[in-house]
Amino acid sequence: MNEHRDLVSELALFFLQRKYEPGERVPSERELAERFKAGRGLVREALAYLEALRVIDRKAKSGVYMSNDSASVEALALFAQIGVPLQADEVKQSNEMRRIHEITAVRLACERATLENFDRMRAVLATSMKRIDAGEPIDLEDRDFHLEIINATQNNVFYRIVRIFYLMTAERRRIYFQRPERCRESHNEHIRIFEAIARRDAVEAMGLMDAHLKGVESYWTGLLDKPQTPEKQQPEAAWLRHISS
Repeated sequence: MNEHRDLVSELALFFLQRKYEPGERVPSERELAERFKAGRGLVREALAYLEALRVIDRKAKSGVYMSNDSASVEALALFAQIGVPLQADEVKQSNEMRRIHEITAVRLACERATLENFDRMRAVLATSMKRIDAGEPIDLEDRDFHLEIINATQNNVFYRIVRIFYLMTAERRRIYFQRPERCRESHNEHIRIFEAIARRDAVEAMGLMDAHLKGVESYWTGLLDKPQTPEKQQPEAAWLRHISS
C-alpha cells in the first residue's frame, strides 16, 4: 500500500514539473513503469487514482493525457502536500470558500453542538494553551478546533468538504504558526468563539468567526505578493500527510 501511495505522489509531481499542457499526451504506462522502475500493474493503479482526481485522462488505444478539466480539490490538496504551491487565484478562492463555509458552520454549531462537541473543543483549547506555554506552534490544534466546529454541525458531508481546505493549506499554516504571538492571538480568538457557541449566541459567534478569518486572510494576501518555496518533502511522507492529517 505504501508503494502505491509513493508512486501516486511521484507521478503527480512528475507531470506537474514537466509542465504538460491540458490535453497533452504524457508518457505511456509502459514508459512510466520503466522510468519509475515499477510494475505495470502498480502504475496502472496509480494512474487510475490520478484519473479519479481529474489530473489525467486515459483513452483506450490512445494513451494517457493531461486532463482538460480542472483538477479536483482533493488533487489540489495532494499537490500542496508534495510541494506544489497554490496559485494566487486558488489561494483567494480557497479563502473565500473557507469564509462561506465556516461562518455558516459556526451558526449551525450554535444550534446543534452536543456536550461531546463542547468537550472536544475544550480539550483542543487546553492542548493549545499547553503548547503555547511551551513555545510550540499550534497549527494542528488550530485545525482541530475549526474542524470540531464543523463536526458540531452534525453534517458529515460538510465536514469532509471543509477538511480538504486544511489538507490544502497544511504547510502554509505550519509556517504561519511558527510565530508565538500568532499562536496566542489565534488561541484567544478561539476561546471567544467557543464561549459564544457555548452560549448558543449565533450572531456573536458569526461575528467573531468573521473577524478571526479576516485576520488570517490578511496574511494570505501578503503571501501572494511574496511567493514562498514550500519545503521539499519525500513523496511518501507527503502522501501519508495527505490522507492522515
